[in-house]
Amino acid sequence: MAVKEILTYPDPRLKTACAPVAELDDEVQSLIQDLIDTMVAAGHSVGVAAPQIGDCRRVVVVDVSHSKLGKENNHGLMVMVNPEILEREGCETMREGCMSVPDFTGNVTRAQNILVQFTDREGRDQAIRADGFEAVAIQHELDHLDGMLFLDRVSNLKTDVFRRKNR
Repeated sequence: MAVKEILTYPDPRLKTACAPVAELDDEVQSLIQDLIDTMVAAGHSVGVAAPQIGDCRRVVVVDVSHSKLGKENNHGLMVMVNPEILEREGCETMREGCMSVPDFTGNVTRAQNILVQFTDREGRDQAIRADGFEAVAIQHELDHLDGMLFLDRVSNLKTDVFRRKNR
């Protein structure tokens, strides 16, 4: 459909909790395609959440298969409508970046393994287990649906946030 502009911090829409999707109608299908187009056009993105393009519905897309960190362990392109994490296991800290916070990265501690349920693009209920980088990417995108950025999860803003060098 269209490549959309990514909202950047401190846009207040990024801090808004999103509403569940009631029906997978044409409007939601269009949103899904916009998210996919926007993620692909960015070239380096492994996920985009609806609020990042100004839409406050619970929809994300994630695909870590083209990233060196996710190439060996992934579920491919995932469209997640009304996603919810059911289980979390383990703990790991990784450096995260976000298109909505383009000038910084940060060390964020998240679950190593998750079980997430969602509705896919065809309206089927799904539940998948994800681990490693894919689990981190899913958790990062789901945070957007609750009005959270990775900056809200760093332990110490002075020691765990870093200015990007190549922007």
